[in-house]
Amino acid sequence: MDEKKVKRHHDREDLAGEHKFGDAGQLILLLIFLIVWIGDSFILEYSTFLNNYIPAFVIIIVSALFLITSGYISWRGLKIVFGEKREKPSVIRKGVFNKVRHPIYLGSILLYLGLTITSCSIFSLIISMFIIAFYYYISKYEEKILLKKYGIDYENYIKEVPMWFPKIF
Repeated sequence: MDEKKVKRHHDREDLAGEHKFGDAGQLILLLIFLIVWIGDSFILEYSTFLNNYIPAFVIIIVSALFLITSGYISWRGLKIVFGEKREKPSVIRKGVFNKVRHPIYLGSILLYLGLTITSCSIFSLIISMFIIAFYYYISKYEEKILLKKYGIDYENYIKEVPMWFPKIF
């Protein structure tokens, strides 16, 4: 098997596809977020007044939980999707995909929220809300592709596995 072909996800039949602006949109939103987050958190400090009211140890603990969870969920999801080629295309139901339908997007959202919590930047939180809306939009778009490709199997998956918030019980 050609090594290059396995690594290029656009050539893999076992993957259903993604929104054509998904990657570019994520990159643009990341750059906007970083500009706002860095500018507000470390330079201008216009909307970081909550730092005066929330103890530093609380900020550190909560943001660390978000960031660690983000890294773990994203890494596990990416490893399952891109780390192994499935000979027979099917709905992925193992690992983190057994808990949420879009773990990679959830990991990204948790990253933005974790960074926002580190500085308590209200401006960064506002940008994060736009980013969450974008991830919701591309998730719904990609689910239409998956429904078309996998039919009843993906429909059952939607009924059984939540989009982003895992069932606790």
